[in-house]
Amino acid sequence: QVQFVESGGGLVHPGGSLRLSCAASGLSPFDYYALQWYRQTSGKERELVATIGSGGRSTYYADFVKGRFTISRDNAKNAVYLQMDHLEPEDTAVYYCNVNSLVKYWGQGTQVTVSS
Repeated sequence: QVQFVESGGGLVHPGGSLRLSCAASGLSPFDYYALQWYRQTSGKERELVATIGSGGRSTYYADFVKGRFTISRDNAKNAVYLQMDHLEPEDTAVYYCNVNSLVKYWGQGTQVTVSS
C-alpha cells in the first residue's frame, strides 16, 4: 500500500529554517505523480502548502508561504522535500506530504514549532 513518512520537523526560532523530508513507498511509478505538502494546526482544517509536478519543474505555492518555502523532489529516491526559510510563528503546524490525487494517504506528519 502507499505510505508516506515525514521527517525533519522540530523547534526553530522565528526567522530560522528547516528542511522537511518525505519518503514514499508503494507509489509506482513514483515519477508519474505530482506530490504535495499540507499542514494542519490544532482545531483547523488541513491546508495545502505546495505542489510539485511529476517532473519537478512545475510548482505551486500557497500565498502564505510564497517566497519563503521551496518544494523539490528526488525521483531516484522516491522522496519529496520542503525547504522552509524565514519561518514565522504562524507556520507552526504538523506537516504532511501526499500525492496529488482524489485518494489521499496520510502519514503521521512531522511537527514544526516556530517560537522564540
